[in-house]
Amino acid sequence: MTEQSTRLSLPLIQPSQAQKHVTHNSALEILDAVAQLNVLSREANTPPTLTEEGTVFALGAAPQAVWAGHPNEVAIWSNGGWLFVEPREGWVLYDQADDVICVRKGAVWEPVTPNLDNIAGVGINASADAVNRLIVSADATLLTHETTGGHQLKVNKAATSDVASLLFQSGYSGRAEMGTMGNDDFAIKVSADGATFVTALAFDGVTGRATGEAVQQSSDDVTPGRLMRADWGYSSGNVVGTVAQTAGSPTGAVIESATTPQGAYVRFADGTQICSGPLNLNFGGANRIEAVWVFPVPFVGVPVVTGSVDANSIQADATPDPDALGALMSANTDGTQATFAQYRIAGLTDFQSGDTAMCQVMAIGRWF
Repeated sequence: MTEQSTRLSLPLIQPSQAQKHVTHNSALEILDAVAQLNVLSREANTPPTLTEEGTVFALGAAPQAVWAGHPNEVAIWSNGGWLFVEPREGWVLYDQADDVICVRKGAVWEPVTPNLDNIAGVGINASADAVNRLIVSADATLLTHETTGGHQLKVNKAATSDVASLLFQSGYSGRAEMGTMGNDDFAIKVSADGATFVTALAFDGVTGRATGEAVQQSSDDVTPGRLMRADWGYSSGNVVGTVAQTAGSPTGAVIESATTPQGAYVRFADGTQICSGPLNLNFGGANRIEAVWVFPVPFVGVPVVTGSVDANSIQADATPDPDALGALMSANTDGTQATFAQYRIAGLTDFQSGDTAMCQVMAIGRWF
């Protein structure tokens, strides 16, 4: 007959054994300790100086003093001395020091990893609740790739009108939120008090274009800190182009310029317009040569006009000598044209039919 039980190594009463109660009580002591194995700590190597009846330790690989010679065993304080039991594969213990349940695998006690499928909540260094089913209290939380590649964090919502967002708090009061909130456009909102939120940036889910308080609100909005809109700001792509305006505010390019058969023009976003070009003066009478200049583009009012006659052209193509001529004059000016005339000084040589001269003319005014 064997002297110990197979699973717990309990001492068995032998045939014709005297003092059977000793063996019986010893078996009960072991059974009392290991049936619901609850240890003060595991991997212990130094015996305590004081202890109480029924105290249990799971020893480490190098126990000392009265524990020496019993590596990896279970030590039970019973009847003023230590009782040692060798644990078996698969035994389960509760470690009070680490507040963890362990299972015996080989020569070590391994903490039991709980089955996390369909549990009500998980609290890591904190307590989960009905709303916050997962809560982590730590200085940092790391989500990383498994072996190679990347890592994707997903926040899903049931319907477009629901919220899928990241909320940043100060003292558990919201200060910034980013995500799809109430629609499928991505937005970034901020708050100074946790009650009123301002949409700083929002990106349209269809076009990807940006709106919000951080973006320029109108073509004349120069609020410091706002982001300039491409259609209201200026860059190398729209400094030169077609100028435009709405109610006096520029809505197009900064500068517009072109050449027409009547000359060249330059328009500026502030409304300034300059027209210029050559004008051929023809015989208009004995006292003058003249021409009507139709502006390349019209002015909104009467512009300031000026011009000068080419001296070489007068010398070559007109009868009077240049010293017999007065100033080049303009008349009959409106928003669309002006008349220029070169007069001879009274009493001096008259112009003759076929006389001509080239001059350069300019008009400055506004296009709106």
